[in-house]
Amino acid sequence: MPTFKFITDTPVQGTEDLRREAAGLSEDFIVINTRPYPCDFGYLALERFAEVAEYTGADMLYSDHYELIEKEDGTTERRRHPAIDCQAGALRDDFDFGPVLVFRSSSFLKAVSEMDRDYQFGALYDLRLRMGKIVHIGEYLYTEVETDLRKSGEKQFDYVNPRNREVQIEMEKICTEHLKRIGAYIAPGFKPVEKDPDFAPEVVASVIIPVFNRVRTVSDAVHSALSQECDFPYNVIVVDNHSTDGTSEALAAIDDPRLVVIVPDRYDLGIGGCWNTAVHDSSCGMYAVQLDSDDVYKDATTLQKVVGVFRSEGCGMVIGSYEMTDFNMNPLPPGIIDHREWTEDNGRNNALRINGLGAPRAFYVPFLRKIDFPNVSYGEDYAVGLRISREYRIGRIYEPIYCCRRWEGNSDAALDIARVNANNLYKDSIRTWELEARIRMNADGK
Repeated sequence: MPTFKFITDTPVQGTEDLRREAAGLSEDFIVINTRPYPCDFGYLALERFAEVAEYTGADMLYSDHYELIEKEDGTTERRRHPAIDCQAGALRDDFDFGPVLVFRSSSFLKAVSEMDRDYQFGALYDLRLRMGKIVHIGEYLYTEVETDLRKSGEKQFDYVNPRNREVQIEMEKICTEHLKRIGAYIAPGFKPVEKDPDFAPEVVASVIIPVFNRVRTVSDAVHSALSQECDFPYNVIVVDNHSTDGTSEALAAIDDPRLVVIVPDRYDLGIGGCWNTAVHDSSCGMYAVQLDSDDVYKDATTLQKVVGVFRSEGCGMVIGSYEMTDFNMNPLPPGIIDHREWTEDNGRNNALRINGLGAPRAFYVPFLRKIDFPNVSYGEDYAVGLRISREYRIGRIYEPIYCCRRWEGNSDAALDIARVNANNLYKDSIRTWELEARIRMNADGK
């Protein structure tokens, strides 16, 4: 019978914690519970971890699990909490392995011996990035007590909470060192954006608003875009993806020659496909600036500020900062999302660790027409942002220029675990493909 060492009573956060646990380790496996409450292992669960490790040669294993949820009436409910596979690009430091991590002791000891930097918060993140083979067991092998009952839309901004800034700086260092080890790190410096001499649009910038069934909010978004005060001509391109709730009629009621409404010929477009439709339209300007159909710009200066960064820095993309509000524009926590983890020298590397890049997003259209958005409705902007940052500068605006309204109609306000997993699996895939592209680019010396 394989032997296990259990780490359950002491939080493992720092590198010194790992070194302490490595000292005198003689068991076959080390099991770390990352949460401050006990987990109940199921029937033959430990034997199953050891068996799969033998079959696969895994260095680290994790599994699906059950949660005990306390309900308002005082009773508990047992729910399934599936995990997703850990791809090479799953570089998020908040990857949901569940509370139980199982390491082959020989792999654990080797990784700890190679750690030449001391970290206070991210030792486990550093450890798992050093694991050669990580295996997800799609079986429910234990039960935990769930204590974070917030909705998915409330959890997703934890990584940009200013209170966690010290932690995030450390996580960035760990991820950057990992990218250097595997040949995916991109050194500071950017290619100049290629100017297209044949691209001469009548307008300088276009605000792009894809929409489907947003009759309650689309007029606010369009009027916000049309109220911009700029020293250049611009228009607003709305791609109405065959709305059926009165959105089309609401758009028709807006009388402004700067408003261009496009109804696609196709019926299989996601948000990315709607963006491509707008960007390739002859009415699109030199710069395409995002506005979601249920959000608004902070004030009338947003578009001018975005284009100003393009003009002064020669960027392939510009990303702003935004403020979280409710439907009536009252501020909501965590407040301003400014993504200060994006830095001039290392933002393009750190972009592989974080789950978003900020808003509003704006693009240099001649280059965007070459790469296009994936035809999906989640992660399409992140995929394009990673692609651009591989080679070109992404300009940043750290003051809030956009209001992200939270309301019951948001697509990511309260997602179940299946949808959260599907979204994260896709973004991890995007990161994996980008990681591989960067490794090839570095190997080719380009």
